[in-house]
Parts: sequence; C-alpha cells; structure tokens
Amino acid sequence: MSDLSFEQAMQQLEKIVVQLEQGELPLEQALEQFEQAVKLSRLSQQKLQQAEQKVSQLLQQQGQETLAPFQSNAEDDA
Repeated sequence: MSDLSFEQAMQQLEKIVVQLEQGELPLEQALEQFEQAVKLSRLSQQKLQQAEQKVSQLLQQQGQETLAPFQSNAEDDA
C-alpha cells in the first residue's frame, strides 16, 4: 500500500467512504473497509507531511521564510 501516490490513496479512501455511507455492506466487510480507510488516511497524512518537509527544506535552502500554518478566513467559508 505504501507504493500508492497521495492521489491514489485519496481516490480509494473516497470509494470506501461512499460504500460505508450507503450502509449496504455486511458488518464484517464494513469493518474491513473501515480498517483499510484508516490505513489509507494514515498513508495520506504521511505523504502530506513528507511534502511539507520537502517544501520547508527547499525554502530554507533558498534563504526564504519558513512555512506558516494555513488559516482560512471565516468570511471565505460563508
């Protein structure tokens, strides 16, 4: 599973969410799908962290400022 790209992991995760939301899977299958979803979520988070670290390193090499956490404006969400 670790050889999946971020995009592939997200696509699989979305498919699993749709299946689980439909509520038509037998309990055991639903649990297996949920377990797979947790693994995909962790993998996606790791890939995002790796990308963030790489961007930070590139910015540091260029002598630029470090990354700041993203903050959305409440007005933009409305």
